[in-house]
Amino acid sequence: MLDIVELEVGDTSPDFECLITDGSKIKLSSIIENGKGVILYFYPRDDTPGCTIQACDFRDNFGKLDNTGWRVIGVSTDSSASHVKFTNKYDLPFDLIVDEDSSLHKLYGTWRKKNMYGKEYMGCLRSTFVISKDRKIISSMYGVGTKGHVEQLMIDLGVE
Repeated sequence: MLDIVELEVGDTSPDFECLITDGSKIKLSSIIENGKGVILYFYPRDDTPGCTIQACDFRDNFGKLDNTGWRVIGVSTDSSASHVKFTNKYDLPFDLIVDEDSSLHKLYGTWRKKNMYGKEYMGCLRSTFVISKDRKIISSMYGVGTKGHVEQLMIDLGVE
């Protein structure tokens, strides 16, 4: 039985070290030490309609987020090769984490039982976490939609 974690506002974000698209590793605590907060968003699949809308929305607002001290990082269970194609096709300016074994998903509680056409399976619950420079979660959003999500996130963060 999978114990589901539910991270809440005020919790200390779990630290992690993961591979990104180019094969290098990133560590949450290192990003924070370099003075950036992190917007960590989990999505089901590269190059699918909803995930593309969400990624392009982050892409289109990347400059505003980056200039106000936020590093955007996407996470899915896709391979590095899939991430490379997705990044290149849509000119994504942010890193994508390769989480093929879903361990980061489980750490943040986004790996959930889902149901489609009466068939149950495990998959990603589209979710976003905003992690402050002191590693505190200042926004924990499970089950977000694709359209308007980034706009609302920017309003919540006071990013214009």
